[in-house]
Amino acid sequence: MKLIRFGLPGAEKPGIVTEKGTFDVSAFGEDFGEKFFETDGLKRLAQWWEKNGSSCAEVPAGTRLGAPVQRPSKIICIGLNYADHAKETNAAIPKEPIVFFKSTSSLVGPNDNLIIPRNSVKTDWEVELAVVIGKKASYVEEKDALDYVAGYALHNDYSEREFQLERGGQWVKGKSNDTFAPLGPWLVTKDEIKDVDNMRLWLTVNGKTMQDGTTANLIFKIPFLVSYLSQFMTLLPGDVISTGTPAGVGLGMNPQVYLKPGDVVELGIDGLGSSKQTAVAYK
Repeated sequence: MKLIRFGLPGAEKPGIVTEKGTFDVSAFGEDFGEKFFETDGLKRLAQWWEKNGSSCAEVPAGTRLGAPVQRPSKIICIGLNYADHAKETNAAIPKEPIVFFKSTSSLVGPNDNLIIPRNSVKTDWEVELAVVIGKKASYVEEKDALDYVAGYALHNDYSEREFQLERGGQWVKGKSNDTFAPLGPWLVTKDEIKDVDNMRLWLTVNGKTMQDGTTANLIFKIPFLVSYLSQFMTLLPGDVISTGTPAGVGLGMNPQVYLKPGDVVELGIDGLGSSKQTAVAYK
């Protein structure tokens, strides 16, 4: 099942994508947030759709998509989780996952504009596989970890490198600007993904390929990450874990390359769709 949320920012409605098209499931009566996942919402929605799908209206082509999950309690990110990315940024391969947060206020739809922050000269891109948690997880064993996963989504972990690396403190300052977390187009339930450890990720800027990697190269795999994070914090239904980016970010280039107004970023992951953001200056 592929879940979407569509409509104006702050007024998104729930929908699903099928082989026959994209449909409004507002009549189901729930948004795709913490309560939905916590109460076995995916199963309930599938059962509801079997009975009521034929009466659901199609979503008009070109309708804006929001993030496929209602604002999660946490967006947790894993840094330097591909060896080639660590190498290009002159960082050591981590012995344990590097964990940081993005503010939930950075979450936007997959095709919304990227707003380059005020005083930014080093806004960068990072295509990533995001994991959406399906049920409350605390002290989870690695062998059981996938039982706590609802599905997967495409994420662009935008980063302002000066704010992140040159202004002191933690990375969160360079990760949390408005529009820095476009998620989607879809939340794809885990049953639709045959091999999450063998998915191609790609990203282009103005049509030029910058990133072209595979989740086969993740240093810390998804079951380990879910288990690991659950040792330090309770993961709540709807929480997002962004698992890291492969080589090809602007920071790692010589000379370095960063985004400017008018640049167009497109990205995708096998089975999870694609997204497109146009960079605009903060006003």
